[in-house]
Amino acid sequence: MLDESLLDAPEALARADRRGLLRGAAEAGARVRTAARHAAEAGIAALNPEGRPRAVLVAGSGTAASGVADLITALAGAFAPVTRIHPTGVAPAAGAMRWTLPGWAGSVDLLLIVTADGSEPGLSLLAEQAYRRGCSVVAVAPRQSPLREAIHGAHGLVVPMAAAPHGEYDAETSAAGPGTLWALFTPLLALLDRVGLVTAPAEALQGVADRLDRTAERCGPAIATYSNPAKTLAAELTDSLPLIWTEGDAAGPVGRRFAAVLAELSGRPALAAELPEALPAHGALLAGAFAAGADPDDFFRDRVDEPEPLRARVVLLRDRPAGGLSAGPAARELALGHDTAISELEPDEGTELEALAELLAVTDFAAVYLALASAARA
Repeated sequence: MLDESLLDAPEALARADRRGLLRGAAEAGARVRTAARHAAEAGIAALNPEGRPRAVLVAGSGTAASGVADLITALAGAFAPVTRIHPTGVAPAAGAMRWTLPGWAGSVDLLLIVTADGSEPGLSLLAEQAYRRGCSVVAVAPRQSPLREAIHGAHGLVVPMAAAPHGEYDAETSAAGPGTLWALFTPLLALLDRVGLVTAPAEALQGVADRLDRTAERCGPAIATYSNPAKTLAAELTDSLPLIWTEGDAAGPVGRRFAAVLAELSGRPALAAELPEALPAHGALLAGAFAAGADPDDFFRDRVDEPEPLRARVVLLRDRPAGGLSAGPAARELALGHDTAISELEPDEGTELEALAELLAVTDFAAVYLALASAARA
């Protein structure tokens, strides 16, 4: 259940936000600027690559590393294959996880390591393995961390992770924290621009930071629900199973991150899929137990004591303006044909990176509002 009254009570939201999640979302633009500065100071802008890498490998743990790998795949996958190295181990603890390079990795490949922790021995061992194979290694990690000490120098390049602009808070190292993604992702955008895999010069990163700031102004806790897209989305997802359907290359990773962050921050299940494949993949959910009309009036049901069952709700994320070839009309027809409500998000005009930033910001804010309001109701 969601305490919707909390959404329009900024002081109550602040009291409920013990982990600093709203602060992390609001500071995303500042984290981009700091991370871009760290990347320049680390020497990324001065690199003179001999050419594009044959492949890009991404290693790290948690939601942030998964999101970074997914975003890099969407942006750079057309020019070089991107592979995420998944950890193995008996537990998700830093000391228990291990990463192994694929057998084909070698001197023409680029290994990217992203971590908000930096104490994982397995990542240090991976960097050593990559060094022996001749892979180029670039890592983003906290300034004072064992990983930075292990890689710095001959083994590769390390960019310090951008810290929160106004001091640390509990969500600072949270893998799902809104600011963590940008602190890890921004230096890699600068690097991939330098090696010719994406277009992200300094002015483009400034544009991303500005778009994040503007979106934070629209989605902040002081803005009422009726004019706040993130609060509106959070309220619409009350007692629902979100079916997140995405259209456009950049929207896919945003939808998958939204589902992951909803699960991690608020304990809410969600399913993400790309159009048009989402229609057959999730079509049965609109006609089954999660359908809007799947709960017939049962005389014996105690509707006071029993919680309302989850009902499917489609969340349509698009990273390009409406028009042209689109599966959007078919998606709306399928949902409305099963009496299923739809929430739609589409960014304002701008570059691909700016559209990506706006979608990420709105969905991150929405996930935070859902987490705070759901916890207050519990």
